[in-house]
Amino acid sequence: MTDFSTQMLALAPLLILCATVVGVMLSIAVHRHHFTAATMTVVGLNAALLSLLGVLQVTPIQVTPLFIIDDYSLLFGAIVLVASLACTTLAHAYLDTLPDRREEFYILLLCSAGGALALIASRHFASLFIGLELLSVPLYGMVAYAYRDRISLEAGLKYMVLSGAASAFLLFGMALLYAASGSLEYAGLVDTLAGDAASPWLLVGVGMMVVALAFKLSLVPFHIWTPDVYEGAPGPVSAFLATVSKVAVFALLLRFFTLAPPAANGWLLTLMGVIAMASMLVGNLLALRQRNVKRLLGYSSIAHLGYLMTAIVAGGSFGIETVGIYLATYVATTLGAFGVVTLVSSPYSGTDAGALHHYRGLFWRRPYLATVFTIMMLSLAGIPMTAGFLGKFYVIAIAVQSGLWWLVGGIVLGSAIGLYYYLRMMVILFLDEPGESRRDAVSGWGQQSGGIMVLLLALAVIFFGIYPQPLISLVCAAGMAGG
Repeated sequence: MTDFSTQMLALAPLLILCATVVGVMLSIAVHRHHFTAATMTVVGLNAALLSLLGVLQVTPIQVTPLFIIDDYSLLFGAIVLVASLACTTLAHAYLDTLPDRREEFYILLLCSAGGALALIASRHFASLFIGLELLSVPLYGMVAYAYRDRISLEAGLKYMVLSGAASAFLLFGMALLYAASGSLEYAGLVDTLAGDAASPWLLVGVGMMVVALAFKLSLVPFHIWTPDVYEGAPGPVSAFLATVSKVAVFALLLRFFTLAPPAANGWLLTLMGVIAMASMLVGNLLALRQRNVKRLLGYSSIAHLGYLMTAIVAGGSFGIETVGIYLATYVATTLGAFGVVTLVSSPYSGTDAGALHHYRGLFWRRPYLATVFTIMMLSLAGIPMTAGFLGKFYVIAIAVQSGLWWLVGGIVLGSAIGLYYYLRMMVILFLDEPGESRRDAVSGWGQQSGGIMVLLLALAVIFFGIYPQPLISLVCAAGMAGG
């Protein structure tokens, strides 16, 4: 193979997504049909996922100075594509009842997924910014897609304004790093600043980048937007925000801190640890007060990203392995939880079924949905024999190994607080009181396909909780590539 064909093969998943976007646009121009647009999106995402097998034959490979395609980027790229597939299935079920144009939603989803793939493979500040904006800008439209509902439009505007401010911080931070090093490549920072890791310009630049990425990850104190946006966004979009967006940005953050010399700066690592501790405690404590399931899951995601930040503070190849396992288990669990919310919401126009009383007695009306939701709550709580326990175990193990006992205490305390509201949510599913306002999922092809998807996710959560070796082996194979 020539160098050109090898590089095109390495970029195959991204190129397939771009071709799918064009195909969906043309199909809409010829004839609007919701099922056709959704099917083309599913086919494109599956083709991109299968193309990763071919990309494995040429990795690791540098594609221009902007991208590095290695096992690390393939692992997180696979997680992004699988999560995007799940969100597409949920979107088809949800949008069937939307009294508006529905096909453009899939164009936005595909563009955002493409931005996530570009972000994960980035090794240059230019590709970092382009990937992050390609991920974020379509999300503005996705969050506000049910714009006839005031709360959805408000969520979209809020996310757009605050995300724009975060992008400004990111650009300013990159400008300072370029001023200090003369390079826009991560490797250039290593070469130029290896002996000057305490440079004030460097620390300020990295600090401003951390602010921008912490906003995208909903870390304290940049988390205020999260519950409002999760509540106002359509169910599938909340799932996409909580999974695809988080995986892409965290994979970028981990690669940057693994490659760049600022990772060795004690002051900066301490600051990251403080952010992690605050996210664990604030996320869980505020979740206690919630009476809306989507807001509760939003605060829960803040806490889980706080747990995950421990791996960056600890560093090393074991940190990459920990992040891979935790994100895989977190994505499966979060998709299942938001999937149930979407399926309960989709047959109805207007605001999603978010209030806790909508789920009262769900077990007696839709036992399979209640069972799936129970499994996901147990996994988020880190109960043994679920995939969430595996992720929580790895996070505690790396904190103990690195001697970060104060973060170990935060993880244990946060998990204990989280156990209360997860169990409270589970109990509500089995209660049944007359006169309460409730929601139910109705029959239909879209709802059936979404139901099958959440059942498969629940089986995966149980399978990897009981037999985690395949997941561990897969993540370990990609662990060293990220470094």
